[in-house]
Amino acid sequence: VGLPVALEGALKLKEISYIATDAYAAGEMKHGPIALLDESTPVVAVATDSPVLEKVVSNIQEVRARGARVIAIATEGDAQIGEHADEVVRIPATDWMLAPLLAVIPLQLLAYGIARRRGLNVDQPRNLAKTVTVE
Repeated sequence: VGLPVALEGALKLKEISYIATDAYAAGEMKHGPIALLDESTPVVAVATDSPVLEKVVSNIQEVRARGARVIAIATEGDAQIGEHADEVVRIPATDWMLAPLLAVIPLQLLAYGIARRRGLNVDQPRNLAKTVTVE
């Protein structure tokens, strides 16, 4: 359930902050993305309460072992994430199937904040159309 949230967050960072980002499923970390990690790589992990949380925690440990900083989106009351991530943004505890609705908000705000800090116009991102034409 974290992958769609991560994909939306990455898309927002691309669209309004103009930062090249990628999102990966927890099981895909060792199949390429891990090779890109070093001390200069910030990683945002969607670590909300879900059936794949242990895999996400394992990935966070792998990321930290390579020197990358981790910002985690986590469920309120989850103590283990704080032990592994550099920063934790907490969302209210809810059913794990509803958590993506809450977890995406911090990522959208992150993209907004970065864009504003960079002096970008968040209301009119470049090269984006308001409508989609289906052919």
